[in-house]
Amino acid sequence: MDRNRPDLSDLTRVFGRIGLLSFGGPAAQIALMHKELVEDRPWLSERQFLNALSFCMLLPGPEAMQLATYAGWRIAGVPGGLIAGLLFVLPGAAVILVLAMLYAAFGQVPLVEAMFLGIKATVIIIVIQALLKVSRKALTSGLAYGLAASAFVGIFFLQIPFPFIILAAALIGTVFMAGDVPRTAAPPPVKTGRTVRTVAIWLVIWLAPLAALWLAAPDSVLTQLGLFFSKLAVVTFGGAYAVLAYMVQEVVGDFGWLTTGQMMDALGLAETTPGPLILVTEFVGFLAGSQAGGTGYGIAAAAVTLWMTFAPCFLWIFAGAPYIEWISHQPRLTGALNAITAAVVGVILNLSIWFALNVFFSEVTRESLGPLQIWMPDPGSVSASALGLAGLAAVLLLWLKLDLLKVIFLMLIPGLALHLLTSGF
Repeated sequence: MDRNRPDLSDLTRVFGRIGLLSFGGPAAQIALMHKELVEDRPWLSERQFLNALSFCMLLPGPEAMQLATYAGWRIAGVPGGLIAGLLFVLPGAAVILVLAMLYAAFGQVPLVEAMFLGIKATVIIIVIQALLKVSRKALTSGLAYGLAASAFVGIFFLQIPFPFIILAAALIGTVFMAGDVPRTAAPPPVKTGRTVRTVAIWLVIWLAPLAALWLAAPDSVLTQLGLFFSKLAVVTFGGAYAVLAYMVQEVVGDFGWLTTGQMMDALGLAETTPGPLILVTEFVGFLAGSQAGGTGYGIAAAAVTLWMTFAPCFLWIFAGAPYIEWISHQPRLTGALNAITAAVVGVILNLSIWFALNVFFSEVTRESLGPLQIWMPDPGSVSASALGLAGLAAVLLLWLKLDLLKVIFLMLIPGLALHLLTSGF
């Protein structure tokens, strides 16, 4: 068998591993996929990975999950895309459901958060490694460095909306970075009829359950959740962080499903579990459903929320993925993708710093300095435990070069031990 063409069992094994280890939000998940799919096994070339990442950054929804779906599709067609996308989501979804049920019964789950502190500290080291490697590949000119720096400043200090940053980068790339295209033969144009058929099939898959709910019980919480999260699925540009403020306003202020404190707890638990951070929507769905009709209703609400959040991701990828290779052979469109890739480095750096600040400090606030918005940690809230755990992870990964899976599970132990010692058992 061609080593570059794994069978579905290999695909399932690798993406199952990715799904179980995908802690830490999109920056860490992209880093993990780069290591597994580009560095450790030649399933995607560097160019294919970066082009796909740039394309996924243009889409609404969780870009890391969509990147996994694209990788699976690129390797083994629609079955591969379904396997990769589902395995990226389902492990985290199962954990979130259990934690949501525990939360509904007992409130906060500090023991779980303590156990995963070691994993979050490890993720910071993984992200730093990957950011350096991706930067070396994506930043190949002064203009590319400038775009990455501008994207970082724009999103970190100026709070410029993510879609504007990506659109500006694409326009600059179209004009100033058009040029080199792959020397392989250009793929044939994608047939419009095939795209229309794909869109029609996945629209039905996505929206038919919602239509059934609306016909059966138009005023139920399940229908309200389905309508809200189907709308959210098409406006979540920039990932979970970008949409969080909007979701809090709607979920807390307009619908009254959760309190602000519950929303913050939901985000905290979602950050400590594998899978895309947008799985916070499942937590919201379960709590809203369980408060309306008990545990069984909460599970149904969680299922509706997951469906409305992630089914459209398969629509975007299966309809758009065939165009990525064609785009990479068009000089101006290639320039746009290269510019977006450079800007994405700045975006990932922003996510990485935000994540590190919130791991190493318990209090981080946004301060205004004229037009600038700056995340400022409280030095007194620094976590010596998190810093020590990150140092231990660096030793295990960078010096001893242990397997990532072993390090992830090893780092559960010191996080739990520190919690037990500081809480007096």
